[in-house]
Amino acid sequence: MESEEPTTITELRLSYRYIKEYPWVVPAVNGFLSAYFMEQPSFRVQRHFDELESGMHVWLCEVPTTMKMTTLLRRLQADIPPCRYSQITTDPTNCPQYIVDSLDQH
Repeated sequence: MESEEPTTITELRLSYRYIKEYPWVVPAVNGFLSAYFMEQPSFRVQRHFDELESGMHVWLCEVPTTMKMTTLLRRLQADIPPCRYSQITTDPTNCPQYIVDSLDQH
């Protein structure tokens, strides 16, 4: 097991609106990501923090380059309240960002 699979840093974000609507979703996502690591050891959470400016919770994840983040997000959707996710287009020098948000557009 000496060969390390190449990884990219990817941000998984929960919107403030979604967290406010379902406060228990933050520990649920923590649990899901921990379980996902047990299943896919090359996936890791580097850091989890609350971004004060936006109110979002952010997980910085090491994702194997062969893994599709959308697969993880679809599986996560089965464990949390109804939501939608989207990839934020950022500067190519920044890491990819995915936001999980409420279905409602308030």
